[in-house]
Amino acid sequence: MLFYNHYLIRCISLCFLSLFLFTGVSAQTLSSPDGNLFLDVCIDEKGTPTYSLEYKGQKVIEKSRLGFRLLPAVFFNDNFEIVGIKEDSADFVWYPVWGENSAIPDCHRELLVELKQQTTGYLLNMRFRLFDDGLGFRYEFPVQPSLRHFLLADELTEFKLTGDHKAFWLPGDYDTNEYAITTSRLSEIPLLIDEVRKAPLVLKSFTPNLAVQTPLMMKSAQGLYINIHEAALDNYAGMCLNVDPESYLLSTHLTPDKNGVRGYIQTGSVTPWRTIVVSDDARDILASNLILNLNEPCKIVDTSWIKPVKYVGVWWDYFVGRRSFTYTDTKDIVIGETDYFALVPHGRHGATTEHAKEYIDFASENGFDAVLVEGWNEGWEDAVEKGEKERIFNFTKAYPDFDVVEVTRYAKSKGVRMIMHHETCSAVSDYERQLHDAFRFMTDHGYNMVKTGYVGPIIPRSEYHDGQWMVNHYNYVARTAADYKIMVNSHEAVRPTGMCRTWPNWLAQESARGTEFESFAWHKGNNPDHTTILPFTRLMGGPMDYTPGILETDINSSVKLSSTLVKQLALYVTMYSPFQMAADLMENYKKYADAFQFIKDVAVDWDHTYILEAEPGDYITIARKAKGKEEWFVGGITDENGRDAVIDFHFLPSGKQYFATVYADGKNADWQTNAKEYTIRTMKVTSKTKLKQRLAPGGGVAISINIVK
Repeated sequence: MLFYNHYLIRCISLCFLSLFLFTGVSAQTLSSPDGNLFLDVCIDEKGTPTYSLEYKGQKVIEKSRLGFRLLPAVFFNDNFEIVGIKEDSADFVWYPVWGENSAIPDCHRELLVELKQQTTGYLLNMRFRLFDDGLGFRYEFPVQPSLRHFLLADELTEFKLTGDHKAFWLPGDYDTNEYAITTSRLSEIPLLIDEVRKAPLVLKSFTPNLAVQTPLMMKSAQGLYINIHEAALDNYAGMCLNVDPESYLLSTHLTPDKNGVRGYIQTGSVTPWRTIVVSDDARDILASNLILNLNEPCKIVDTSWIKPVKYVGVWWDYFVGRRSFTYTDTKDIVIGETDYFALVPHGRHGATTEHAKEYIDFASENGFDAVLVEGWNEGWEDAVEKGEKERIFNFTKAYPDFDVVEVTRYAKSKGVRMIMHHETCSAVSDYERQLHDAFRFMTDHGYNMVKTGYVGPIIPRSEYHDGQWMVNHYNYVARTAADYKIMVNSHEAVRPTGMCRTWPNWLAQESARGTEFESFAWHKGNNPDHTTILPFTRLMGGPMDYTPGILETDINSSVKLSSTLVKQLALYVTMYSPFQMAADLMENYKKYADAFQFIKDVAVDWDHTYILEAEPGDYITIARKAKGKEEWFVGGITDENGRDAVIDFHFLPSGKQYFATVYADGKNADWQTNAKEYTIRTMKVTSKTKLKQRLAPGGGVAISINIVK
């Protein structure tokens, strides 16, 4: 009754306030469609816009300020008055080109607050959208005679939290996301951030204060799960969050250029959406479509050429020290500050016509769509001494031992596509100069997929990876690729924000610490909990090219994979991507042929996704239905602790019996001591079946399900 009265009072308040549009309104309230979320927007006594958010009567965000600071010295965050309020709502279903679900509902209520700064006369709008699973809001800069463009010194958006939440975080860094994730209380971040930054990395362009990256995942003492990120990042800098460890206040920290400018803004534009996904059930966080819903609809008219891809390739060879990126016998390649490829023996070039054909044969024999070949083009020797060079790679000229025409012909004869690799070493201006020639070269030779890379400091040298200029570059590449009907998988790029809805040819990104770190002894691999956190953080904005499927878990004498063999299978379900690699060496798949069968069978595009169990940092169990097929796949993973996964098959259609193949950790399996012990069994299941399955420490379970014929 108290909750009902609270809701009724707010509804009356909403109706009452709507009568006073344009007449000194200083507050407005909005509720989510299901009534669980409540938003308050108001102007305080200083004329500063503020907002707060509640979920089921609990405060999620306390009163928090909004606004900007402009250059040279204009505070665009006070002396505002509300001059207009508009309300709207939406309730419809849209259909992505690919995704975790073939149909996505968008049901929200919207509030547009129009503001005028009394001291300057400048106009500013704020648009809020409240969904059942969270809030999105953005700033909009109306075209106005007195303000046509400006330089942005700071965005002053705040997120005032209610307590010392448990947080899963990466340190603020303008140039890289490739850190191990730290789990701590917000108050502990100052004590830990310096320790985290001592880890060897390719780049170290840190924010100058206590900032963390988004998506930031948190859990309150009251059991609320809160995720803060952004959506539709375009023509704007990527966001970190300043952390006040005493007041638990988070504030926006935009990536600047090296002149200190955080944005070059023209009126008539909008900012990205600031997103807050919240629930008292961790499964709802993973199931949220809020970020996708806040992006613009697909801008590609004909999407028939965009297809999810499962691929193999010349890649892991380099990281386990068997082959070289370079054609000539030079000194060890050093990119950035770390001997990134120090283990690679020179004189054994990996991207040869002969080796590519071996992978093409393997792909054809095992039902894979495509083959990636890295190190095919001239320039890898120049990457050794990037220094002052403005041009490093040639994207239309192959090394002498890689015959592009012959490789293309052979792949076509085997029904396999080729994936081009464009490592730029962050010589971005030169890549843009070559981009149209490079894409024409691809289409002329039958390539319709490219993996881009941005290792090292950005050229032009005034920019960072996550700044406005580079954000525009990543989006420009995706848009231009669409003109050539090319799909993109970008590495070392800014964190994704759902732009794959607008440009579905942008299939995947890396933008986090992936499997390659499992081969670096000096990085100590990834922790077993890493992949139980990434879906709650990095993957909130879009799919990741994590490159799973390493079945030979003994990488070398000093490095072991941070998972069991079966967990590597389960990652194909829990780490969503429509651009999914079977990353291990061919001989290892032949060695573990029975386990490899799951990788061959698992889909990369889905009709429905069901989050069965989830707790960030501990475990995840997900079931998915393959698109257009009566096939389902289940993946369950755990951290360093063994546990029992409880798999409820309620997602299966009732009244039918299905045949399940269960890939499970062996009785004595353990990621540290016995990672490759596994079992495979079959069983019949129905929608009423519940399976209790033991997961080893660092382990998992993978299940494929087909109808009994």
